[in-house]
Amino acid sequence: MVDIAHNESGLSVRPVYTDSPATGPGPDEKLGAPGQFPFTRGVYPTMYTGRPWTMRQYAGFGTAQESNARYHELVAAGTGGLSVAFDLPTQMGYDSDEPIARGEVGKVGVAIDSVDDMRTLFAGLPLDQVSTSMTINAPASTLLLMYQLVAAEQGIPGNRLSGTIQNDVLKEYIARGTYIYPPKQSLRLISDIFAYCHRELPRWNTISISGYHMAEAGATPAQEIAFTLANAKEYVRTALAAGLDVDDFAPRLSFFFVARTTLLEEIAKFRAARRIWARVMRDEFGARNPKSQMLRFHTQTAGVQLTAQQPEVNLVRVALQGLGAVLGGTQSLHTNSYDEAIALPTQKAARLALRTQQIIAYETDVTKTVDPFAGSFAMESMTDDMETAVLELMRAVEDRGGAVAAIEEGFQKSEIERSAYRIAQEVDDGTRTVVGVNRFVLDEEEPYEPLRVDPAIEAEQCARLDNLRGERDNAAVGRALDDLRAAAEGKDNVLVPMREALRSRATGGEVAHALREVWGAYVPHDSF
Repeated sequence: MVDIAHNESGLSVRPVYTDSPATGPGPDEKLGAPGQFPFTRGVYPTMYTGRPWTMRQYAGFGTAQESNARYHELVAAGTGGLSVAFDLPTQMGYDSDEPIARGEVGKVGVAIDSVDDMRTLFAGLPLDQVSTSMTINAPASTLLLMYQLVAAEQGIPGNRLSGTIQNDVLKEYIARGTYIYPPKQSLRLISDIFAYCHRELPRWNTISISGYHMAEAGATPAQEIAFTLANAKEYVRTALAAGLDVDDFAPRLSFFFVARTTLLEEIAKFRAARRIWARVMRDEFGARNPKSQMLRFHTQTAGVQLTAQQPEVNLVRVALQGLGAVLGGTQSLHTNSYDEAIALPTQKAARLALRTQQIIAYETDVTKTVDPFAGSFAMESMTDDMETAVLELMRAVEDRGGAVAAIEEGFQKSEIERSAYRIAQEVDDGTRTVVGVNRFVLDEEEPYEPLRVDPAIEAEQCARLDNLRGERDNAAVGRALDDLRAAAEGKDNVLVPMREALRSRATGGEVAHALREVWGAYVPHDSF
């Protein structure tokens, strides 16, 4: 039982309000109670009145050693969860010493080529006490298995590990581009991850179905939710077709959305998304476990809305966006650093981003009651309108045969591109205000010294790979990769031989190349 809180005037604040002048007595069927179907008011009965959301900070750059130092700083500053950024070669399944990786090693995230790098990345961190989120998609299985192997070396079994792999490759075909394999084979790999984690890593969130990157590409809030939930339905169907029971894997599904500065629309978006997903899982897929019907999500503030002009103004944007995510009921939150439109965030900027969350959690009163906007005439109407718009777009995807068929037709991509073009036009003609860009500009910007990645990192990473290949048992690696190819050609779960290949110190690139040999690589239609 949560104690009734009091405000600064000494007046009581109820943990949950179930009636108001706007709605009359009791919750209606579209709202329900917090923690109950259809979860419009939140997935947990007490939400933040019991404890705040998980405060994550997205970090990773250069070498594993440098990123490890940043993680220790974030944990010391009060971060409850780590969120790992990987460099582009790692995201694309290439080792740092491959020609295609030249110039990109360590630039937008940390370079992880082998279990040795993963060991360095998490050295000295209590993996059974922190929740780790990894922004990795096509090679998500590889990075997860490396993490499991490092934890095992620390004596931590899989059932004590918690975290999330993004593992959402469908949105890569729509908006981001870090795919490796064709859609059918990618979905096979994802269903293998679901099955493996159900047995080996029961507390791990096996996928974070992402609308964030579609929003960054220009999707509207309604498009963000609709196309994300359509992708989620495709993942559920794939897992069911592989013989999994919906209530065995659905409780570990999670989502990843953006929070923009349009505060009310974003709150309505989150509330509508929960309601739609609850009904999809119960009515379309027959999920009976309430946890299978819950839409649990991580939120990141909108990187695309950060400006290089007057970067300190981004502190205000991020604070508003973080507040919207909290009022919308997020389960975890990453607040962007104010200087990210210029370069990788400095240590001071990353700390300020975390402090923004801590102020929302501990200095405001929004955590004293569940779903503060429930019953608002404006909010309930906006939530209903958002639900209608999302369902219309989801039907458009279904009419094309589902998410994969619509992707192959280019439907989602073209819809997002139209929205992005409209927004760009509005900024250009001044009908959409961006402070510091098209209004309230400065004649001269103040100088700013961004964080830079040392270009010598690439040579150092290549040297480590050379040493690795000289030290390991290459014959054992070859046999393990042969076993992986055999599993990929058949129906066995590929994660088991993949784990053994990584244990023998195969690199991430070698694992990805072994699967490319069997499954091929995806080439988008507009490149034909």
